[in-house]
Amino acid sequence: MNRLAVTEKIISTKVSKGLKWEDISKKVGHSKEWTTALCLGQMTATPAQAKIIGKIFGLTAEEQNWLSVVPYKGSLPTQVPTDPLIYRWYEIVSVYGTTIKELIHEEFGDGIMSAIDFSMDIVREPDPKGDRVNVVLSGKFLPYKTY
Repeated sequence: MNRLAVTEKIISTKVSKGLKWEDISKKVGHSKEWTTALCLGQMTATPAQAKIIGKIFGLTAEEQNWLSVVPYKGSLPTQVPTDPLIYRWYEIVSVYGTTIKELIHEEFGDGIMSAIDFSMDIVREPDPKGDRVNVVLSGKFLPYKTY
C-alpha cells in the first residue's frame, strides 16, 4: 500500500459513483481546488478530513492514514507535460512567465509568490462566443531577505 494506490482508488471510486469534486469539497469543508489536490495526492489531510474522505470513497483505516502522510509534491509524469490541457499551462508559463515575473517584481520588488500561502479559484465564465475558464491564483508575496 502507498499514497499512489490510495489516489487511484479515490479516482476509480469517484468515476464509478459519478461523484463531483464540488460535492466532495462541501463535505470536507474546503474549496473544490484544495480538496481535489488532496484527493489527487498533493496535499496532507488532517485525521478528521481523512475520515470524511474515507467515508466518501470507502477507504480502509490504513488507506485513510496515507492521506495524512506528507506527499512528494509534483504529480506530472513527464518534465514537459503531454496532456493538452496541462501543456497549455506550460505554454502560458513559457510565453508569459517572464512578463509575470517582471510585473510582480515591478509592483512588489525582488521576491516570489508563495505556493504555500496560496489560494486558487476556478469558475466557468459564460460568454456568447464560448464559455471561458476563469482561474484566479492568489499567493502571498515573499521578499528575498538580505543578510
